Amino acid sequence: MNDIETLVGHWLSVPEVADALGIPHRQARKMIADGDILSQRVGANQAVGVPAVFIKDGALLPALAGTVTVLLDAHLSRDEALQWLFTPDDTLPLDGAPIDMLVAGRKAEVRKRAQEMAF
Repeated sequence: MNDIETLVGHWLSVPEVADALGIPHRQARKMIADGDILSQRVGANQAVGVPAVFIKDGALLPALAGTVTVLLDAHLSRDEALQWLFTPDDTLPLDGAPIDMLVAGRKAEVRKRAQEMAF
């Protein structure tokens, strides 16, 4: 198990993502391929996995798409963006990782820090 697998903890398969969002499996695969949803190959079989926390109440976490865009604009790869989102940062107002701030609805600080990485 690699570090990001441990940091994220709970992963969803492509079919689970599709079911959670109420969309066809092919649409979920397209969203992953297009980078709308960050994913990682996980587990012994190296299947595509999506962090479960990215889906809330049958939809993508509202602040996720814009935050991912900012991270990619800061020249992070998709893998680096995923790692950054889940890496604990004790300087954040809430204890935890940037993803915890997004889940709590506090995207401004997270995006500010993501933008600072571009400079």
